Amino acid sequence: MTTPDEDLPLAGTVVLLRPAADGFQVLLLRRPSRGSFADAWVFPGGKVEQGDRQPGAAEVDDARRAAARETAEEVGLTARDLVPLSEWRPPAEAPVRIRTWFFLALAPDAEPSPSADEVVELAWVSPAEALARHASGEWRLFPPTWLTLHRLSTFADVDAALASGGAVELFQTQVLDEGRAFGWAQGTLHAHTLPWRFDPV
Repeated sequence: MTTPDEDLPLAGTVVLLRPAADGFQVLLLRRPSRGSFADAWVFPGGKVEQGDRQPGAAEVDDARRAAARETAEEVGLTARDLVPLSEWRPPAEAPVRIRTWFFLALAPDAEPSPSADEVVELAWVSPAEALARHASGEWRLFPPTWLTLHRLSTFADVDAALASGGAVELFQTQVLDEGRAFGWAQGTLHAHTLPWRFDPV
């Protein structure tokens, strides 16, 4: 029996942004070759744990605390002033179903120090460069990461990107065409061949 989306476990992830000569960059990390995101490039983050929960707090605040804690644990950076960007709900077919809140934050000046257990390598790249590496087959991305990068690639600088947060978008994922495409109210991601293509509604 499928668990209702509202009862699914929660997670939080942080899209760290820093200014760059050609606009801005985001921090992405490659997971080890095990687990649900084996060898994938993702933003730092992870599941909400008991210590992240506060009585009476909204779930977005629990997810924010988890996102900040996981970012500190995984890449050694303190993420502050996390702006909610989106909530991603997994398809019914997913073997592991977790609702994930995405947040935007300005990266601190400190250099990241990756956790050896959770991070194989780190990269500061523009959203366009990350998408290009995926399109060439060099990087593996999952649809929420790909679409977040795709949407961020339209902004010219950090301030514009950060301003896009605050009004949370809900992405209720549907698997289409036997797994070769993914659909949301916002549009359809065609993922059967590289490069992927997003058709907005």
